[in-house]
Amino acid sequence: MTRTPVPSFHELTRAQCNEILERNYVGRVAFSYHDHVDIEPIHFVYAEGWIYGRTAHGTKLRTLAHNRWLAFEVDEVDALFDWRSVVVKGALYVLEPDGDQHTTYALAASHLRRFVPDALSEGDPTPDRTVVFRIHADQVTGRAASTATPPATSPTS
Repeated sequence: MTRTPVPSFHELTRAQCNEILERNYVGRVAFSYHDHVDIEPIHFVYAEGWIYGRTAHGTKLRTLAHNRWLAFEVDEVDALFDWRSVVVKGALYVLEPDGDQHTTYALAASHLRRFVPDALSEGDPTPDRTVVFRIHADQVTGRAASTATPPATSPTS
């Protein structure tokens, strides 16, 4: 019988959290309205302190119109006790393709095309996802678990 390794748990630095956000494209957005809480998976891109994503019109947007504050989470899981998790808290901003937000919308579209090159064009594989948004990373926290043996410290002379 193999013995389960003993994990160690620790907080991640902001730089480590940013690295995890930058290398992932699927996360979960959690939002609430009155006594109802919901969580949904989304594709995203993290750039310069913002999470960029897109969605279809529906319940999520109607709910967020009443309370734009939300939480966003992304995880990397290698094994039961070897994982990293980042939680971002912030507000959702819906971006419009014309008017004052045109430049921000174009920037968001260029970020989203990093993982779906045809996003928001005629060849878009998910053409119903026309609502582009961004979430400012107001608060970013992260935790990790590891079963790796920490490096031995050498005695100083």
